[in-house]
Amino acid sequence: MIVAGDFRNGVTFELDGNIFQIVEFQHVKPGKGAAFVRTKLKNIVTGATVERTFNPSDKMPKAHIERKDMQYLYNDGDLYYFMDVETFEQLPINAKAIGDSLKLVKENEVVKILSHKGNVFGIEPPTFVELEIIETEPGFKGDTATGATKPATVETGAVIKVPLFVNQGDRIRIDTRTGEYMERA
Repeated sequence: MIVAGDFRNGVTFELDGNIFQIVEFQHVKPGKGAAFVRTKLKNIVTGATVERTFNPSDKMPKAHIERKDMQYLYNDGDLYYFMDVETFEQLPINAKAIGDSLKLVKENEVVKILSHKGNVFGIEPPTFVELEIIETEPGFKGDTATGATKPATVETGAVIKVPLFVNQGDRIRIDTRTGEYMERA
């Protein structure tokens, strides 16, 4: 059981037959009245977010989320195929469960498959990936003082913002949590 007073970002728990993950929380102590916990929750199965307040003494059963390392092999239409790196079993996962979490992941990369009681609900890509830029506009010499950015297409097909000095063919490091350019690789 988890008490609402102990909420932290990323904690998962069961509520009304659904599994929720805390996206944001705030402990509020008003001048008058009792304290409460204001939260923004994400339903891990449907992806919907809701805002809800709790009494700090409310208790909910904690949900155990399994994270398993699997290698992304390929996609075929609406199915994405992953291989267990220990048993070499292949697992097809529907595109709805994945969403756009694989937009910065190349084939043969190892990702974490998230599941609850055997039901896969999401993919956790590596925190940082190195990708090659396949298309971008050339930068202009000396135009770096403003911190301006330009769009660039990486080898997975995703479009991200990069500084003006980055050119086509460069390898860059990207933070998959934010989708932002970090540095040249």
